[in-house]
Amino acid sequence: MGCGGVLWFLLVLATGFGVFAGAVRPAVVSIGAVLTYDSVIGRVAKVAIEAAVADVNANASVLGGTRLNLVMRDANCNVFLGSAAEEEILSTLGRFVMMVWLFLLMVITSSYTASLTSFLTVQQLSSPIKGIDSLIASNEPIGYQEGSFARSYLVDGLNVRPSRLVSLGSPEAYKEALERGPKNGGVAAIVDELPYVELFVAKTSGFGIIGQSFTRNGWGFAFPRDSPLAIDMSTAMLKLSENGELQRIHKKWFCNASCIVTSGINSEPSQLHFSSFWGLFLVCGVATVASLVLFFLRLKVGAGFTGRITSLQSQSDTELIGFFDSIPSGLVSQRTYASQDSLLDEVGCSFLPRAIFRYLQERKQFFSCSPSLLIKGFSRSGGGMQSFPSQERLFRGMLSHVASKTMMAGMLSPLFVIWFLAGLGGAVGEIGDGTTEPGTVNVGALFTFNSTIGRAAMVGIELAIEDVNADSTILAGTRLNVIAQDTNCSGFVGTIEALQLMEKKVVAVVGPQSSGIGHVISHVVTELHVPLLSFAATDPTLSPLEHPYFIRTTHSDHFQMNAIADLVEHFGWREVTAIFVDDDYGRGGVIALGDALAEKRSRISYKAGFPPNAGPTAISDLLVRVNLMESRVFVVHVNPDTGMNVFSLAKNMGMMATGYVWIATDWLASTLDSVVQPDPSAMSLLQGAIVLRHHTPDSAPKRRFTARWNAMLRAGNASSGLNSYGLYAYDSLWAVARAIDRFLSAGNTINFSADPRLHEANGSTLHLSTLRIFDGGESLLRQLLLTNFTGLTGQIEFDSERNLIGPSYDILNIGGGPRLIGYWSNYSGLSVTAPEILHRQPPNGSTTRQQQLFGVVWPGETTAQPRGWVFPNDGKPLRIGVPNRASFREFVTNNSNSDDLGGFCIDVFNAAIKLLPYPVPCSFVLIGDGSKNPNYDEIVNMVARNELDAAVGDIAIVRNRIKIVDFTQPYTESGLVIVTRVRGSSSSAWAFLRPFTLEMWCATGAFFLLVGAAVWILEHRENPEFRGTPKQQIATMFWFSFSTMFFVHRENTVSTLGRFLLIVWLFVVLIINSSYTASLTSILTVQQLSSGITGLDSLLSTSDPIGYQEGKFARNYMIEELNIPESRLKPLNSPEEYAKALELGPKAGGVAAIVDEIPFVEILLSAYCQFRIVGPAFTKNGWGFAFQRDSPLAVDLSTAILTLSENGDLQRIHDKWLSRSECSSQDTDIEASRLSLSSFWGLFLLCGIVCLLALVGYIIKTCCQYSKFSSTEADKSEENVEVSTNQKDPKFGKLKSFKNLMHFVDTKEEEIDEVIKRRLSDKQQQQGACTSDDGPSIVHQRQ
Repeated sequence: MGCGGVLWFLLVLATGFGVFAGAVRPAVVSIGAVLTYDSVIGRVAKVAIEAAVADVNANASVLGGTRLNLVMRDANCNVFLGSAAEEEILSTLGRFVMMVWLFLLMVITSSYTASLTSFLTVQQLSSPIKGIDSLIASNEPIGYQEGSFARSYLVDGLNVRPSRLVSLGSPEAYKEALERGPKNGGVAAIVDELPYVELFVAKTSGFGIIGQSFTRNGWGFAFPRDSPLAIDMSTAMLKLSENGELQRIHKKWFCNASCIVTSGINSEPSQLHFSSFWGLFLVCGVATVASLVLFFLRLKVGAGFTGRITSLQSQSDTELIGFFDSIPSGLVSQRTYASQDSLLDEVGCSFLPRAIFRYLQERKQFFSCSPSLLIKGFSRSGGGMQSFPSQERLFRGMLSHVASKTMMAGMLSPLFVIWFLAGLGGAVGEIGDGTTEPGTVNVGALFTFNSTIGRAAMVGIELAIEDVNADSTILAGTRLNVIAQDTNCSGFVGTIEALQLMEKKVVAVVGPQSSGIGHVISHVVTELHVPLLSFAATDPTLSPLEHPYFIRTTHSDHFQMNAIADLVEHFGWREVTAIFVDDDYGRGGVIALGDALAEKRSRISYKAGFPPNAGPTAISDLLVRVNLMESRVFVVHVNPDTGMNVFSLAKNMGMMATGYVWIATDWLASTLDSVVQPDPSAMSLLQGAIVLRHHTPDSAPKRRFTARWNAMLRAGNASSGLNSYGLYAYDSLWAVARAIDRFLSAGNTINFSADPRLHEANGSTLHLSTLRIFDGGESLLRQLLLTNFTGLTGQIEFDSERNLIGPSYDILNIGGGPRLIGYWSNYSGLSVTAPEILHRQPPNGSTTRQQQLFGVVWPGETTAQPRGWVFPNDGKPLRIGVPNRASFREFVTNNSNSDDLGGFCIDVFNAAIKLLPYPVPCSFVLIGDGSKNPNYDEIVNMVARNELDAAVGDIAIVRNRIKIVDFTQPYTESGLVIVTRVRGSSSSAWAFLRPFTLEMWCATGAFFLLVGAAVWILEHRENPEFRGTPKQQIATMFWFSFSTMFFVHRENTVSTLGRFLLIVWLFVVLIINSSYTASLTSILTVQQLSSGITGLDSLLSTSDPIGYQEGKFARNYMIEELNIPESRLKPLNSPEEYAKALELGPKAGGVAAIVDEIPFVEILLSAYCQFRIVGPAFTKNGWGFAFQRDSPLAVDLSTAILTLSENGDLQRIHDKWLSRSECSSQDTDIEASRLSLSSFWGLFLLCGIVCLLALVGYIIKTCCQYSKFSSTEADKSEENVEVSTNQKDPKFGKLKSFKNLMHFVDTKEEEIDEVIKRRLSDKQQQQGACTSDDGPSIVHQRQ
């Protein structure tokens, strides 16, 4: 309703009042208005109502002389305050009662809010995310810590789309993402590890952990495979946990933030002290004093200031400009206005001359010089800056500076520098030394001509010689001549051939293909300074440290064996059997394989070597021994010429059937590639095998070279297909040619000199003196190591260890023919993408994004992955010891016999066994008679004594046990905790006073009085609501001050200082009310436990009995680590005994507390809700499965347990056996008590006493008034006086009946006082008349 509507309403109201009032019109009529001042409607309605009342009072035709009085009250958007504002309390006693009642309402309202907040605090979160299942189903963004394993677990383990995951890097980012929520670019929840989450929740309010931990991981220190430090550090960690040092370290770093989370139930929040609010009171006090000082200063200088303003307004524009010219330029606004009128409209001071604002605008433009305005001002002035001379000079200076710099840069143009340097280089390049290059350079070649590698190498070397001599850019004017010698697969013959080759003054040698010959020849070339480039000697022990002139132009078997180790890890195998030829090549490769497997926590279980020239019988005997071993993964590392015999004999022995795994090194790929027409029968021998082959990237030169090779095959000029060694031989010769070219271009000459150490012995025919040292060998070696070109096999470049860069392999699967299933490189690991493509991307590192292969067809033509390990045919099942418990059968249940066991621990073990890549036959052996729990230390000792192969059950991993057996990864936490009986603290009648201390209450009351007095001083001279009799003013002062606590003050403040002070005080009151509610909420939420046991320290300080579970390690721990006397310990066997002992208490033969592991305590609390865990867990143990020392099952089962944890199966097994009841899930945390009358009867009593005292005071006052009124009536005895009195005051004629008394009480106090005053005045007038007149006149008057 607008202003017109309000005016129309008031006119109707006024007209209606005039009609009903008739001739009798009061002078003033009060009307009320209740609205919320600080609201969109209230701000408009307030102005409209005030304007309407003013218009009605100004209209003489309305209300004919009666004036409307507007009483307006602020409802503050509150139903209670709006109702309270409708009635005005005028009496002092009524106001006093109302203040007490409002205080009572405030306490009750705050208590209700605190209690409701407390209930909501301990209830389940209102978030729709209740756990991992609802989070996955919500399809909302999920945050995770950057770099954490949580991302890979969510993607791989829970199948969460990567697009839903948001990487966060800090707690601040966590908070921002959660507060923004999924709708505003944030996340719905964050998945992170428990320590990070606890720290974040402890430091940041408003967030909580929902659901249970859905993985069972832990933090540990990483060591190399089989490091003895791992076991020793595990023992040391358990010792730290048991002696409490680990908990102390935890408190040192985390207690400052999270101790309230772990031990909050044991401490009661303190009251709010005055020290928490003295700053707030100081601000209020300063504002009060400042307001009073300014008020008195205004009284003193107000007249002079008003006069100055009046004189200023009468001055001319010029004088006003001079006045404003004294204003500091810094005070002038830096804002830009579209026009003077917009500036005037914003300021709203239209009474000032516009010339002043024009002047201010000019000053503003002058002083707002900034770099961003230089260009704007230049463009606006039409190309010049005449209105800004100082800015113009600055701008021109900047242009000059830039121009000068530009000119200087042009003088030193990069093109000029390049031209100069190029010319200089060309001039220098034309200066030669005048040396003459040789016509022919000899290069040697050593390999076995009639071999799989040699036949391909021969063709590759011939093609390379042809291409090098035909290329005019290489060795211009010099011809390369290759001298080849056949080593004939013999180390002795190879050595002789090498010596003969050295006699022919070769500057470099390409070869040999055999690693054994390479070891011998390397010594020769080192002495004669002739570089040796081997394209096929892959033995990793051929080291440049021992043989400085040896250069390998193919990849070392070190990389190939790392590829095999990655394959073994990829398929989850732990052991392999190595079948190898027992020479330098085979032994070196197997050593490298063992090292690579050790890095992957795998090993070679058996090394099966055979002589280089072994026949079928020796190989068959070897395969028989191999087949008796447990491992079914065979790695074959033999020579290409004899390797097929291994597979042929294995096929005949049934070792190529289902369940076997065969991995062959690159020798087999070379053999297959060398065959021009593949033999189907040979392929059937290899069905299911995995083969590695050197990876050579596809390129146009390689395709042309392959076409030339095939043409030679068709023409009969080649006897072998193209394999990788033919390509490496080709590139090796090109590397020699390029190095010799650089060697000769540098001005070096090819000279040989005699070695004085080589001389002919008497009668010797070896002709050692013909062996010459190559003088330029060291220089040529340096040029070879600087090789960098792209060959047929890829980039030919050497690293610091003289290995070719970028080693990579193709991974083939034989099934009718070689089939590519993936690649391996030392940069990206296993992948289905070519290494040259992945090399342009970031490395995989430890991620599994590219660690994948295509499907494999295994031996037996099956796609099911073999387990790779079996028990031997004569093996016995594992003897698994299981404790036969007498209680807590949720963990181990014995239904009828040892073959029918169940429970949480047994289910976890069975589920983990199923995940192993090999079958493990087990036989459970029950330990104990079932009447009482067995001794768990004795069970572990039986494993150590080889009486048992393993122990499964609720076996805690503690220090004395880990010294004698190996444990798996813990599958559940089992730290020791303290359980005791607790009761909530009883309520007090004065509980409402607990949030504030006494000094805080006193300070608050004092400031109420101080602010009330200050506001009265500031308002009473100009505000009629603060005036009246002294008693009224004092009552108003107190009423106004205390009513501000509830924001129901009715008196308006009109002075500026008063309003300022009121704003500050209302802010203080708001803080005090909020703090009261918050403190009361905290007190009700976290109550003080009545039990004297609040944690480990308080338990140790008492001498009360302590219960523990019989047979568990808690007894030894308390005696040995906590030094608790054994006499205080009481063994208990079942939850029922636990409950009975706690109910009895220490004084009735029970116990004060029970110390046990967390899983047992959870079972207890699920059935008995009156008990609680007090304090945090004071050990950090876990349950694991015990195995004998160095058992491979311990490691494999640890991996299986982690898999169960990550895929959620471990949690499902936990919920199946150990799911807690509703009582446990809600009542194990401290719950806020409901508020009862006992908590507030003191407050109600105080309010009742105040009400009673106020009513008594009112009755006494009324009785006194009535007595005074009756005495004035009794003094009038004449009948005519009574008649006249009755005529003037008919309703006060006789007050003898109860009805008349009630009528007297109901009459307004003002009317009673007026009647009493009038009667007293009449009485005084009559007495005066008696002294001046005679008696008959009085008698006559009575008549």
